[in-house]
Formats: sequence, structure tokens, C-alpha cells
Amino acid sequence: MSEARWPARLTLAAARDGAGATRVHARHDGPLRLLKTLHPEGEGVAHAVLVHPPGGLVGGDRLDIDIDVAEGAHLLVTTPAATRFYRSNASEAAQVVVARVGEGARLEWLPQETLAYPGCLARNEVRLSLAPGASLFACEVLGLGLPAAGQAFDKGRLLQHLEVGGQWLDRGWLDAADRALLDGPCGLAGHRVLGTLAYAQTTTLAGAEALLADARERLAELPLCGLTHLAGARGSVLLARVVGDEVEAVTLALRRVRALWRERLWALPGGDPRIWAT
Repeated sequence: MSEARWPARLTLAAARDGAGATRVHARHDGPLRLLKTLHPEGEGVAHAVLVHPPGGLVGGDRLDIDIDVAEGAHLLVTTPAATRFYRSNASEAAQVVVARVGEGARLEWLPQETLAYPGCLARNEVRLSLAPGASLFACEVLGLGLPAAGQAFDKGRLLQHLEVGGQWLDRGWLDAADRALLDGPCGLAGHRVLGTLAYAQTTTLAGAEALLADARERLAELPLCGLTHLAGARGSVLLARVVGDEVEAVTLALRRVRALWRERLWALPGGDPRIWAT
């Protein structure tokens, strides 16, 4: 792989202090910053807002986000705007997120949507790992093309890699030339927005069927959706996968599911981060 044209790296370390508050320390290199750390739910839960001032990635750009949540801490990470992969002439643009969640810690990876512009060459990777007793939420919404602007995803490709430790992995190329995938009944069936919400923990999950049943009601208006519970030796994963035509509709549906699961599993309010309302 060639050297990145405009690389940026951000490292976040969240730890619980002696009073039970989650504190966040950040280091950055290049145009990727921690804008603000907020505590709207109390000192125990830190909301970290990340910004990328250039506003998008072109061929050769690379963003690396490294997150470490120490034992007992609770970190929610989000962004105020979409991640945009613009048209690339030849080289690939990449965003790579690696997060480690310590014993008894919680992470919520909740960025705004990712937009793949026509002609992009992109890679979007999220790799999350959990120590014993840890749990996390992760949400990714991907829009292919700009349908509202009349710009179809007729050129380009994007690699989507979503991984939760050894419990679940979703990896594949979304290529504009692959009409069977984009338009076939066994693929996206002509839809251009994909959404994924995952909840994972390292212990057995009780009441999974009730959580799935109630979540299905919140996704009923979407044309294609599926929910499942994966259970194994390394723990449990709840998955909600949806396909639609509008980023906003898919995003709002997954937020409703996250709110439900957050309240039931963590006994915490299911409200959205404050930055989403600005």
C-alpha cells in the first residue's frame, strides 16, 4: 500500500478515576480531533465527540482511530457529521477504527452515517475486542451514492469490515459493478442504504428472544430487515441488519432499537447524544 497522502491519527484512552467518573485523554496527529468530552448522563459515562475538519476523504487519505476503555469505564464515541468517501482517481481512502474494551467496561461506537460517493475507492474498518465482563454497542449506517442529488452509485467500490472480537465478523466489497449484489433479490434489491447495529457481551445473554421480538416492531416500516442472536463460548451478540432507501429512515430505526436494548440491558436511558440535535 502506498504512503497515505493526508494521514491522521487519534488515540482515545478512557479510564475511571477514584470517584467513579470516566475521564478521557486524547492524542492526535493530523486533522482528526477530540472536539469535546461531555457528561450528560453523569460523571460515570463520558461522551466523546470526534471531528475531522477536512470533512471527507479522497484517494490516499487515511484516518486511524485507536480507542482504549479501561476497566470499569464507560465511553460513548460519536461524530457531529457524516464520514464522506469522495471520488478517488486511483488510490484508496481508508478509515480504520480499533477499540479495546477492558474488564467490566462499556463502549458505544455511534458515529453518524458513512457516505460512499460515486467513484470512491474506500475501506471502512471497525475492529472491536472485549475483555471478560465487557460489553458494547456499535452502529454503522452506509449510504451508497447521493440519490437526493441524482448521483447514483454507478462507479467505485468500498470494503466494509465490521468485527467484534472472535464473536462476529462482516466483511465484503460493495462494488458498483456488481449488479447482482446491488440489485438482485439476494442482495440489496435496488436499495442503497445499509444499517447495522450490534450489541455484544462476553457472558451469556438472558432474554434474547424478547429483545429481538420487541426490536422487530421498531423496524417494521423498513423494506428489508433481520435480527438475530449469536451465542457461543466467547459470549453473545445481538444483531440488527436493515436495508432501505433513505439514510435518515434507517438511522432513526436503528436508534430506536438501540434505545430499547440500552434500557433493557444496561438500565440506562435510551436518549440520543446531545450533539445529534445540533
